[in-house]
Amino acid sequence: QVQLVESGGGLVQAGGSLRLSCAASGRTFSDYTMGWFRQAPGKEREFVAAIRRDSGSTYYADSVKGRFTISRDNAKNTVYLQMNSLKPEDTAVYYCARQSRGTPYYTRATTNFEAWGQGTQVTVSS
Repeated sequence: QVQLVESGGGLVQAGGSLRLSCAASGRTFSDYTMGWFRQAPGKEREFVAAIRRDSGSTYYADSVKGRFTISRDNAKNTVYLQMNSLKPEDTAVYYCARQSRGTPYYTRATTNFEAWGQGTQVTVSS
């Protein structure tokens, strides 16, 4: 059973940057599309970004496009989320997950992802 562990969250001022990491256990990390999601207090969990297993294709939520970059290092079983130009509305708990087999390409639905990590808090002050 895969385990995902997020790290790198913290408190940052608006306009600042953070880099999140998600380390995966197991030997099949490179077989899966990986995604980042976030959940703000009182709101539903929402899609942020995802990267396909070959790292050749990425896609983003409109709200973060141009500011966030997802990447992966299959040799290290790790996926990253570089977050620049952070805004107070980016404040949330950030989660990584892997896409379930048999679900559509470029899906953004939380129900199509599995093996969620415990999350890492990102707080952006104004």
